Order: sequence, then C-alpha cells, then structure tokens
Amino acid sequence: MAGTAVRGRLTWQVATVASVAAETDSVKTIWLDVPGWPGHRAGQHLDVRLTAEDGYRAERSYSVAAADGEPVAITVERLDDGEVSPYLTEELRPGDQLEVRGPIGNWFTWGTADGGPLLLIAGGSGIVPLRAILRHRLRCGSDVPVRLLYSSRTLADVIYRSELDQPPDGAQVSYTLTRSQPPGWTGFSGRVDEAMLAKVAWPTSEHPLAFVCGPTRFVETVADLLVARDYPASRVKTERFGGA
Repeated sequence: MAGTAVRGRLTWQVATVASVAAETDSVKTIWLDVPGWPGHRAGQHLDVRLTAEDGYRAERSYSVAAADGEPVAITVERLDDGEVSPYLTEELRPGDQLEVRGPIGNWFTWGTADGGPLLLIAGGSGIVPLRAILRHRLRCGSDVPVRLLYSSRTLADVIYRSELDQPPDGAQVSYTLTRSQPPGWTGFSGRVDEAMLAKVAWPTSEHPLAFVCGPTRFVETVADLLVARDYPASRVKTERFGGA
C-alpha cells in the first residue's frame, strides 16, 4: 500500500486553474483544481510540467503556497530569462490546464506535533512555504509562538504583504529591505546578519525549530549563523533554490 501511495504522488495529473491573483508586479499566486489530490503538508512542493506544441517539455518545482486542507496553490515569481515562469505569470488564465505531480518532500514540513517555538526566515520567494506554515498554524488553532524574518529587496517586492502585515496572535513578522527603504522606514535594513538575528531569533534555551528558505547563498549564510548561535543543526531545516 505504501508503495502504491508513493507512486500515486509521482504520477502526473491534469490540474485546472481556478484563479490567479497578483502578489507583486512580478509574482502571482495560482490556485489549482486537482481531482484526486491526496492532500499536502505545509512546506511540501509539487512539480509543474508544460508541453509545447512541438512536444518540448519543461518542468519546474514550486512550493505549495497553501495550508493543509486548503485547495492547492503555487506562487510563482517571473524570471525574465525563464522557460516556465513567464508563461505561468503572464499567459495562464482561469480554466487553463497544466500537469502537476505531488505533493513531494517531508523534511521541510511543519505540523502541530513538531512543536516550537518557530523561527521562520525567508529570502525573496522563499516566503512561499513559510506562508503555508503560518496559514496551517492559524487554521489548526495552534498557539505555538512564531517569529518570521523576511528579507526582500524593497517593500514593493514583499510577497503576501497584506496578509503578513496582519499576523495572527502569537506571530511576529519583521522585514528587512536590502535595496531601498521608504521614507520613515522603521524595520531592518540590509542583509540578514548576526546583529539582526540577535534581535529576532529565539534563545536556544527555548529549543526553537527554525525553517530557512530562499536563494542558496542566503540559506547557507543564515543556517551557518544560526548554528553559530548554538542552534542544533537538526533543528534548522533548510530549503533552497538557484545555483550554488
């Protein structure tokens, strides 16, 4: 039975686009109707496959942007030189179909049994699976305290800003803007460093569980800083994208 379940998750299925919502000028969230979807956990991802008229195929992986129990959604950032993201963010419309398979991955996931407190650190579109964790925490009524530190180039580049600006009880959201800051900005500025973590990270005496997601260099830097703060490596879960 277990083998059958695994094969089922890795079978390509036809998904229908239910809705598309703009998050920023270059980012959109795509809600999908996937018949027979087995359900997902906050932090998992899925594969998307597009097939051109000449038979050429391109596949990409995207974190699931929705909580456990919510319809399937992915959030896609347009890359100007990308093969897949320009189509997903500019051409895709409700009613269109594409192929997906998943959910995939069990390491970078969180459920109430995993406890906390939670330290979530995101760089750019690395916020996607962490948003799913926040939504799952809210939906299941968990009182596990959580702190989110989100690094973005500018305030306009903050994905899910309207949602993150109104965090639920027990959740604290901090931004750091690396490229420019608006007049009167009171948040952090610059890249995540030791001084910033000293203000945001839970003390190790609280036995926190950390999730770090973003570009490879960002994730490696932040994970090293947390380990240097005596976070056990087994309590620092990472998910990265882009080249090494």
